Amino acid sequence: MLEKLFKLKENNTTIKTEVLAGITTFMTMAYILAVNPSTMTAFNDILGLTGTDAMNPSGVFMATAISACIGTLLMAILANYPFALAPGMGLNAYFCYTVVVNMGYSWRVALTAVFVEGIIFILLSLTNVREAIFNAIPQTLKYAVSVGIGLFIAFIGMQNAGIVEDGATLVQFHEFSKETFRTTGISVILALIGVIIIAVLLIKKVKGGILFGMLITWVLGMICQLMGLYQGNSVFPDFSQNHIGALTQTAFQLDFSKVLSLDFIVVVFAFLFVDMFDTLGTLMGVSSKANMLDKEGKLPRIKGALLADSIATSFGALLGTSTTTTFVESASGVTEGGRTGLTAVVVAILFGLSIFLSPIFLAIPSFATAPALIIVGFYMIGSVININFDDMTEGIPAFITIIAMPFMYSISEGISFGVMSYVIINLITGKAKQKKISILMYVLAVLFILKYILL
Repeated sequence: MLEKLFKLKENNTTIKTEVLAGITTFMTMAYILAVNPSTMTAFNDILGLTGTDAMNPSGVFMATAISACIGTLLMAILANYPFALAPGMGLNAYFCYTVVVNMGYSWRVALTAVFVEGIIFILLSLTNVREAIFNAIPQTLKYAVSVGIGLFIAFIGMQNAGIVEDGATLVQFHEFSKETFRTTGISVILALIGVIIIAVLLIKKVKGGILFGMLITWVLGMICQLMGLYQGNSVFPDFSQNHIGALTQTAFQLDFSKVLSLDFIVVVFAFLFVDMFDTLGTLMGVSSKANMLDKEGKLPRIKGALLADSIATSFGALLGTSTTTTFVESASGVTEGGRTGLTAVVVAILFGLSIFLSPIFLAIPSFATAPALIIVGFYMIGSVININFDDMTEGIPAFITIIAMPFMYSISEGISFGVMSYVIINLITGKAKQKKISILMYVLAVLFILKYILL
């Protein structure tokens, strides 16, 4: 049955491989269950909101888990790809700090903007606009996106574990001190040990090496906490919390009263832009690494993948969370060999279980997931060998794409600068006709330039 549904032999994979890949993907992105509620509802304290005016963090937790479960399941059904979805980082911060705090909209109006953006996305997916954009971007930039995401995801891992932190040089290696050694200091050491453990397991060709490396690092954290060496947040599950009933306080709370205002339209466009190119960037990068693109650089069944993403966004907004998007952490499962929707089904099941077993999944410490993200970064940067750096009209835009993602902390910005530089450089040097740059690439370049001028 599974063979018929997911075409495992055709994709050179097995049930065991897909299950391990799904567990690995979930483990690397389970942090969103804890981070999304705290990020989205930070405005409660900033604005001093209480009662029904405040957004319930437990309700957001439930919305996060359910939207991730449904969105990822849709990805499996509609596209048969091993990609997982969940409310995206960055957009949740935009939701809180820009739309609610700075612009003064209520969280209900902000959710409405996300819902409207998702509806527009569904229409764009059905009319092939998003698919056309994906296909219009040159293969060189698709490889560059994969490399850029690799650096970006490794940087996120190092940040999550505290390996890199703010400093006089913008970022720096963690500064060890007696005061913080038993908290952040130990977590940095554990994360670095985790990288070595995963590396050794992979070199020894241990199946599921990334997953086992995370679990071993987590157990080491437990041992350190029991011995008193680690005194940070508890790494043991706390079964005293129950989030299930809180969903009623965030679900179906949309407010359409501001839909016709100019600011509302700007907010919808901002959500739309970032979501579109974050999703396209993730699909480009992860599918390139997994050799899923065809000879023309196109991703088969991309319409299903984009439709799953857009439906999940509107559905998540109805439940009470910000934009649901394809997660870059899907690369961890692909690295473990995940190639079909069965991987996504496993992730969806685990997100579903997290509703009832949230204490276990919320206890996974960042120093255990960070090594996996760093190693995945290593895998994804390998696509750099496919870029022709001898041809500067190809190499320079690719380089700009690569460095923009980690340095600007955004997949969508990396794509923006990559597209703009590719078109402008080839146009000025007279190489545009030779490269057969599509009309859509010119349109995208103009739109990106206007975005930076007008927004």
